[in-house]
Amino acid sequence: MKRSLEVTWEDPVALAEAGRRLPGIEFLRAICDGKLPPPPIAALLGFTLVEVEPGRAVFEVTPGERHYNPIGVVHGGLAMTLLDSCMGCAVQTHMPAGSGYTTLEAKTNLVRAITGDTGKLRAIGKTLHVGKRMATAEGRLEDASGKLYAHGTTTCIILS
Repeated sequence: MKRSLEVTWEDPVALAEAGRRLPGIEFLRAICDGKLPPPPIAALLGFTLVEVEPGRAVFEVTPGERHYNPIGVVHGGLAMTLLDSCMGCAVQTHMPAGSGYTTLEAKTNLVRAITGDTGKLRAIGKTLHVGKRMATAEGRLEDASGKLYAHGTTTCIILS
């Protein structure tokens, strides 16, 4: 039985331009509050930025069949993408207007299988260190009861 999914998004170039005009935390809060649209990757995978504060960003997703790999569980790339997003956005909360960052290195540990029965997951990113040229952060992917599904760390390079 075939399934389908329609995905729509807004112009990512306009979103990136808005991001360069705002301090990172204000940009992320505008997305979280619905004043700016989410990026296309969030629409494609079905995740949402739900919390932003200095050094912290939280995304939520309800995994489902559309995220499955050929062996019948959610593809690890969903967990990796969520962790990259929450950790990177935690770093972004420290960025002044006109500057940015990009992931230089990321490490993910997948500790249990995710399925359509898992329920809502939260990806929680927190900065560990923010310097002039480099930042590090950690992330956790948990269910509503706090059960861990994946965790990771990242190193980001700061671009002025």
